Amino acid sequence: MELLKPRGTRGVVEVIDAQYGGILSDTASVLVPCRVYTISGGRVVTGGTTVDVRLTKTRGRWRVTATHPARPGKATTQLSSAARQVLSSQRIELPPASAADIRSGQVHDSVLTAMLDLAKTYRIGVSVIRSGHPTNVFGTDRPSDHPRGRAFDTWQIDGHPVVSPATPRALVTSYMRATASVGSYNVGGPYQLPGATYFSDRTHQDHIHAGFSS
Repeated sequence: MELLKPRGTRGVVEVIDAQYGGILSDTASVLVPCRVYTISGGRVVTGGTTVDVRLTKTRGRWRVTATHPARPGKATTQLSSAARQVLSSQRIELPPASAADIRSGQVHDSVLTAMLDLAKTYRIGVSVIRSGHPTNVFGTDRPSDHPRGRAFDTWQIDGHPVVSPATPRALVTSYMRATASVGSYNVGGPYQLPGATYFSDRTHQDHIHAGFSS
């Protein structure tokens, strides 16, 4: 809690979601987007961030070894039309760090227009866009599209968590195909679909990744 709020203030943390940023046999990254409510000057102030929580498995038990809060950057005064539309959309739910990513102007319009197109059909719960995500694809030296503002992760579709066993498979796979149709070259999720665009692995059992080449 002290990591997320100013020292000496009272506050409450609301965890929005927790998803894998990567998982191997003995190391893992868990991304935790959250809202933080603190009391300042007698009023409630709403903020939040995304924390990349690193874990290591030793002797059969996982333990936290590091925490990395998101650093979205300062807001710009020159937002694109697509950025303004995403920020005001009632069909795209953004955690605080992802909204700050967009306000910083560091998210490519390819990502933003894809979200807007998807939101015509689905209500989208976004978990991570740029900040708070590992710099490289976890366990590799390959740069991730996320820190470059060229990817976003979806944890919830029409109110249904991707990870929930009760969420219809058809809803998840239709969203994955729709994500490819709006320009993603690299769609990851819990199900392996035919075609080179799609992939599935342990990391993507709880969310849908959409990466963009530009």
